[in-house]
Amino acid sequence: MIESASKYLSLVALLVGLALVWLRPGQEDLLKVDTVISSLLKYEAKYVEENQPRIAVGYGACKDLFVTGSHMLANVSFPANPDNFMGVGDEDQLVRMYGFFFKAGAAAERFVHGQELWKELLETGLKDTEHRWGLGGNAPVMAARFAREGAKVLLGAKLSPGLAEWLPEGVEVAGGDIESDDVHLIMEYKRNEEWNGVVSPRANRFIIHHDLNNPMVSSLEQFRQALPLFNPQLLVVGGLQMMDNFPFREGERLERILLIRDQMVAMDQDTRVHFEMASFVDESLLAELTEHIIPQADSLGMNEQELPNLHSLLTKGEVTTMADSNPRIAEVLDQMREVYSILSVDKGTNRPVTRIHLHTLAYQAILTAKGSPWKNTGAAAVKSSLTAHRHVCADKEVKPEKSFLIMDDSFSTSKEGGRRVPFINTRPLTCWEEEDLGVNICIAPVLVCAQAVQTAGGGDNISAAGLVVQI
Repeated sequence: MIESASKYLSLVALLVGLALVWLRPGQEDLLKVDTVISSLLKYEAKYVEENQPRIAVGYGACKDLFVTGSHMLANVSFPANPDNFMGVGDEDQLVRMYGFFFKAGAAAERFVHGQELWKELLETGLKDTEHRWGLGGNAPVMAARFAREGAKVLLGAKLSPGLAEWLPEGVEVAGGDIESDDVHLIMEYKRNEEWNGVVSPRANRFIIHHDLNNPMVSSLEQFRQALPLFNPQLLVVGGLQMMDNFPFREGERLERILLIRDQMVAMDQDTRVHFEMASFVDESLLAELTEHIIPQADSLGMNEQELPNLHSLLTKGEVTTMADSNPRIAEVLDQMREVYSILSVDKGTNRPVTRIHLHTLAYQAILTAKGSPWKNTGAAAVKSSLTAHRHVCADKEVKPEKSFLIMDDSFSTSKEGGRRVPFINTRPLTCWEEEDLGVNICIAPVLVCAQAVQTAGGGDNISAAGLVVQI
């Protein structure tokens, strides 16, 4: 009897031991994430913006209709030949393009050419039982984030009275009213979502629209009139991807771009100017922006797709089709340095770039020129990281069980001759100076949301959160 009990207890002990061994890796990961969260939150609490910076943001606004991509393409197989197109001309192009970006886990935005096709797609989206509406457009989303962080904001956009009510307090609108708002259809997919055996590597979205108002930047003139009285400390220019592949009359697009440039040039030197990049596929548009808009910006914000796009245009004169959705830190730092080296040169007619913010799924990287007015670079990286999680999870609280890290345990500061920097849980923010280039660089890990609720607007919220603590 005693011998049987002894064997039974030994078996129980063995099973408990095996269970502990099996659970330990997950427990260790959770402990690591918890430590990182605690460290980032402590750092964030040290840099609370008590002033009320004045920020002007342009251009445009819309209503976002969020739907599941699987609903939009129900009973449609993964395309045999996924591909990238300038716009959406028919359903076949939509399926092939959605598959192209779904497989890569990359975000993209395209104009739908046909009015009838757009109506059909919109009707399909509205039948999604999970559909929801939200404030859309780069400028309104950034304006809302600035206001929530305590800034006083001037938004350049045309809004219907109903959409204006969605803006938080602290946002003043210049641009005029419209009867009905343009709608953008946000086709979302989850991380590890499967489509005929093809698995998405991360949660993301594919945006389509038939917007006939925002590509014209129709709020520009009224916004320009309101700027002198508002006297902003920062002007943010965004939403210009709406011009991509839009059927302008000959010369009309460049005419609007030059007016935006003139508005940027008219800003006092004490007013900093930020340009928020976006998904551009039209090489001629990006070339015009690189020639006229980017040279008038002190600061640039972009994601892991947009940085190589700009880098390729500046160094090779061409636009990239697709980039790594989770690039290595050494690679993007080298690209950021090259972009900075080109755009920081004072030519007498430009604003030399003094700040570049790269936001990726895994980390935030911010480069600022030494001696520039941009302050609190480390705090900006941390704030951006936490905002990324809060936005995607739609939860103000950052919880370990809803978070995971994909940033490596160490990284190199450059692909050639870089030093190895370890990732330390208790000090997840890493900053250093580079004397040869005259810059400061800070990197903070992103606590990736394991239960993504929304991805659209992520970059706008992240970029705005980083800017507001650096003004």
